[in-house]
Amino acid sequence: MSRRALRRLRGEQRGQEPLGPDALQFVLPDDDDAEEEAPKPGLGGRRPGGAGKEGVRVNNRFELINIEDLEDDLVVNGERSDCTLPDSVSSGNKGKAKHGNPETKQDGDATKAGSPEQENGLEDIDRILERIEDSSGSSHPGPPPLSSRKHVLYVEHRHLNPDTELKRYFGARAVLGEQRPRQRQRVYPKCTWLTTPKSTWPRYSKPGLSMRLLESKKGLSFFAFEHNEEYQQAQHKFLVAVESMEPNNIVVLLQTSPYHVDSLLQLSDACRFQEDQEMARDLIERALYSMECAFHPLFSLTSGTCRLDYRRPENRSFYLALYKQMSFLEKRGCPRTALEYCKLILSLEPDEDPLCMLLLIDHLALRARNYEYLIRLFQEWEAHRNLSQLPNFAFSVPLAYFLLSQQTDLPEHEVSSARQQASLLMQQALTMFPGVLLPLLEYCSVRPDATVSNHRFFGPDAEISQPPALSQLVSLYLGRSHFLWKEPAIMSWLEETVHEVLQAVDAGDPAVEACENRRKVLYQRAPRNIHRHVILSEIKEAVAALPSDVTTQSVMGFDPLPPVDTIYSYVRPERLSPVSHGNTIALFFRSLLPNYTTEL
Repeated sequence: MSRRALRRLRGEQRGQEPLGPDALQFVLPDDDDAEEEAPKPGLGGRRPGGAGKEGVRVNNRFELINIEDLEDDLVVNGERSDCTLPDSVSSGNKGKAKHGNPETKQDGDATKAGSPEQENGLEDIDRILERIEDSSGSSHPGPPPLSSRKHVLYVEHRHLNPDTELKRYFGARAVLGEQRPRQRQRVYPKCTWLTTPKSTWPRYSKPGLSMRLLESKKGLSFFAFEHNEEYQQAQHKFLVAVESMEPNNIVVLLQTSPYHVDSLLQLSDACRFQEDQEMARDLIERALYSMECAFHPLFSLTSGTCRLDYRRPENRSFYLALYKQMSFLEKRGCPRTALEYCKLILSLEPDEDPLCMLLLIDHLALRARNYEYLIRLFQEWEAHRNLSQLPNFAFSVPLAYFLLSQQTDLPEHEVSSARQQASLLMQQALTMFPGVLLPLLEYCSVRPDATVSNHRFFGPDAEISQPPALSQLVSLYLGRSHFLWKEPAIMSWLEETVHEVLQAVDAGDPAVEACENRRKVLYQRAPRNIHRHVILSEIKEAVAALPSDVTTQSVMGFDPLPPVDTIYSYVRPERLSPVSHGNTIALFFRSLLPNYTTEL
């Protein structure tokens, strides 16, 4: 318990002690004399310096408030550390602040009362917040134990805001300079995490969208969005507007229902196709705001234990809005924020992964230079998800190890270990997916060595002999992440690894044949969620590799490739169509004019 709390329990108030003739003068020890002798308790429980020492004289006792707060910060879990107040203030950088360690780090300039560092107290606040967030409460130095580490899909609120990342790049003044005057123009009903309401938006009123808790079991909570009768009517009008193939009909619908989510998503795609990126992003943010205002009180974005079933059409809008916002953030140059959105989408249904975010999360982690997270995800999920059988993980993880080994602030033994692990995993990736090498070099405008391009293992036959599903995954990965390999240091390392693989192939390594047999078995046909991801990614090379049964069916932007086992909570009423009567003339006009109807 801190001294401040003990004082309150005794009924003592600060400033009520009896005052002597010299009570308003205190002497703080200088840095040079701080270690000569231990300070003795003085008036009011404080520790002034000895009478024979020269120090900094403070005539205003309230200047010591910051110092007393510093002393209270040294109390962790009800126990006070052994270091005394003058030592902690005057010792400079004597100890480093570690995770769970009660020792604090003070700069040498912070010994004087009234200095800017002490007045601001920013470092002290950061340490307090760090200890509050640490649920383990461990007082031992070093990294936390494995059991106390956060879940691999844990989402942090502050990383969901792109301004946090932009302020790190450009500074708070450049990012928030134009936003502050606008915040007082309109009052919105609640504060949200996913987006910031704008004054240009229509005034918010509940559109009839809500969320219900279905059940809770095994530590997981299952939720579902719901539409009331008014929202269902707007949904029916939206489907009619989509069938009309006229975006203006959706605009008319949004005038009466400005926060109808599917209309906002569909109109955002129309604006994006017309190169109006600003309006497209604004519509997605408005859709996210509408859905977040409908959250259940128990629904959490960060816990990783809340689930939304993608088979329910009402839930799909939230998935797609998050995905489109993530895509805008990546294009905007905020890969760290986009990575947090990717983790959020994956946490909503990690087992099924309806949007196949595992094909993207490695790319965002590399772009955000969060190599440790990608390595940790691979280590924790490889056993039950076989991530090494996906070409993107097979090549991104060794690349993360290599880039980690290039950091200069790592110890020498960690650099050596990361480099060895990178070479080992890259050899395994090239052995399992030899058809990736030559297209990757072509993307990077690098001419391969004759011994490589003419070898039977890496030659053109390696790419042609791939199963169609594997070719689609390779096209998706190369179309998205090829530019990450263009650095000269990466190319030199790749060249060394390729020659090592060729030596193993020529020596008759049995792993080569085993990988070939595995390719023939595992990649017969890609599941539906991969096709859905390819459509949303809009990567030309991957879209061109889609099978014909996917490309021939109509794909709606607000619901691409819906699951075959969709769970409907309400059914759309049947609408009389001129085509259903078999009217040949009406059918002819319908083929020419999609808006044609015989109804008066």
